[in-house]
Amino acid sequence: MINNLSKEHSLVSEWIAEIRDEQVQADRMRFRRNLERIGEIAAFEISKKLSYVRKEVQTPLGIANCKVLENQPVLATILRAGLPLHQGLLNYFDKADNAFVSAYRKHNKDGSFDISLEYLSSPDLEGRALIISDPMLATGSSLVKTIQYLREEGEPSSIHIVTVIACTVGIEYVRREFPQAVIWCGDIDDELTAKGYIVPGLGDAGDLSYGSKTQV
Repeated sequence: MINNLSKEHSLVSEWIAEIRDEQVQADRMRFRRNLERIGEIAAFEISKKLSYVRKEVQTPLGIANCKVLENQPVLATILRAGLPLHQGLLNYFDKADNAFVSAYRKHNKDGSFDISLEYLSSPDLEGRALIISDPMLATGSSLVKTIQYLREEGEPSSIHIVTVIACTVGIEYVRREFPQAVIWCGDIDDELTAKGYIVPGLGDAGDLSYGSKTQV
């Protein structure tokens, strides 16, 4: 299932316009905050799909029958670009466990690239909802490899993918590998360059959030 959060012309549309705008992008704090806010909206929407149980809560005047999450999800993200989006999810799922993965494109001299995974910190995922955030879903290669890596820590009961800009090529690849996964995106673009960059996209989310890096 694919959910385009800006399709209904909600405030997400406004935030997407800002994070794409190269003039607004000069304000790193606003760029990070917009990613965070999209994560918050995604968290709210995902929360409607999770399981709840009834709980009796003592108030000053009596007992209230409330609904609470049956199990806390695990929030995972890909360092470093995913951190603001992850924080937005964590703002809402504030009791969730967290997982962090380092996955990046290691470029070769011929212009191709490999996905390098060097670090994983994760709780047991067996039977739990996994919500993984990465702001750009381009080819889908790093995301697929990351999920495969995470599943070594247990089989999740469900997989939710949160991204800001997704490309149709990447969506199709992820769906082939994980047909059960639900994708939540801020917007969808159709074009991908030969080097694997989304057009019109928004540029490098990690650099725009935290500054440029030396390419390894």
